[in-house]
Amino acid sequence: MRKTQITINVELDENHVPEKMTWNAEDGGINAQETKATMISVWDDNAKEALRIDLWTKDMQVDHMKQFFHQILVSLGHTYQRATGEDDVAEWLGEVAEEFAVKSAIK
Repeated sequence: MRKTQITINVELDENHVPEKMTWNAEDGGINAQETKATMISVWDDNAKEALRIDLWTKDMQVDHMKQFFHQILVSLGHTYQRATGEDDVAEWLGEVAEEFAVKSAIK
């Protein structure tokens, strides 16, 4: 069996707040690429719940965070459609993403 790794390195300040983050994904050609935010979700099959890690650096701009959330919402709709084939729900998620964009004043 072939294995691969995706890693995230987080540098913290004296108050344990992320100051700098880099990520690596060798198969994708990513090596120590800087990022300002990450959201990771994994499925715990035993507990039947999603576990999450949400991190952002203290210099992440609010407008950029809003754009990040919008793009995540859009991609959730696409991923949901591919995973379930339920076009109607995926379309609704896209509508939610657009409503978020309007309410958060990024569109």
